[in-house]
Amino acid sequence: MASRNTIVAHVEDRPGVLARVASLFRRRGFNIESLTVGHCEEPGLSRMTIVVDGDDHQVDQVCRQLFKLIDVVSVQDITYAPMVDRELALIKVSASNFNRREVLDVVEMFRADVVDVDADALIVQVLGDEGKVDAAVKMFEQFGILEMVRTGRVAMVRGTETTKPPAISDSQQAAAAIRAMLGRRPEGALPFASD
Repeated sequence: MASRNTIVAHVEDRPGVLARVASLFRRRGFNIESLTVGHCEEPGLSRMTIVVDGDDHQVDQVCRQLFKLIDVVSVQDITYAPMVDRELALIKVSASNFNRREVLDVVEMFRADVVDVDADALIVQVLGDEGKVDAAVKMFEQFGILEMVRTGRVAMVRGTETTKPPAISDSQQAAAAIRAMLGRRPEGALPFASD
């Protein structure tokens, strides 16, 4: 049974990594529902949160393939873990003098923020889980959505458990030896078509 799966990957912060990750999903026939990337607490690493549709077996296979990419340090499917997930949406809503009060009532109902005001429009910032953002979008549609952008899901496991990769080593040589032991190719060896 296909479901929405949330995958967290820590990757080396280098040019081309995003293209290689996206290419892997493309080759496997997966549609990426959302993909967010940003710096994390480890210098030199970025954290990707990827949401894809697929059954558990397919997603497990993709996670295994993803981990084989040299720039990927760790991969974890957190779909079934207790987690906190959020999404941010900026929504430009038509708001004239005739309906501005109603628009502001909807903003208040969703505990959203008005981040820009114009004579005929407001830009509203909605932060919450995907369901909250979807519900806010549906409510704003009655006034006319002029433009909208959504970040996609970011997620973190609850409690003291983390998705952080274990520290490999402070030494480049020790890190290469550990990667070789894990079956990862050393940097610059055996170039692949995706490099």
